[in-house]
Amino acid sequence: FQVKSENRKTIWSAEEVPEGSEFDDTWDPREQPEYQILFKQCVGTEDVFFGMSRKDPSTACCEDVVIKIKLPETKYSDITLDIQDKVLDLRTPKKKLLLHLPYHVDSKNGKARFLSEEETLEVTLRVSRKFDFINFV
Repeated sequence: FQVKSENRKTIWSAEEVPEGSEFDDTWDPREQPEYQILFKQCVGTEDVFFGMSRKDPSTACCEDVVIKIKLPETKYSDITLDIQDKVLDLRTPKKKLLLHLPYHVDSKNGKARFLSEEETLEVTLRVSRKFDFINFV
């Protein structure tokens, strides 16, 4: 039995380390905020009334992922948000959220807005997926 290693000083291979584990911090005492993951898709009359496209209500046909995060007693200026292709990392003085996203997203072109009256941060990210028979546009 032989194990081939690129570098003998390497402890783990890249396949053994879960994506986003560089953000994990088990010693951080901040609590995780409540959040929701919602999916959004653009639907026109040709989809709703005529059924001309192959879109259905499943998440496979959604273009955007919307994450709503409850942040009570938080100011907009206290929020630090870092988005990678598959990980959302949010930090405030009292809360911390490390969220592994269900799909790869376009991390460079997302939108975030803080709804101060609802004390909610709403992050909208475009899903980046391969084109297939459903997602061809």
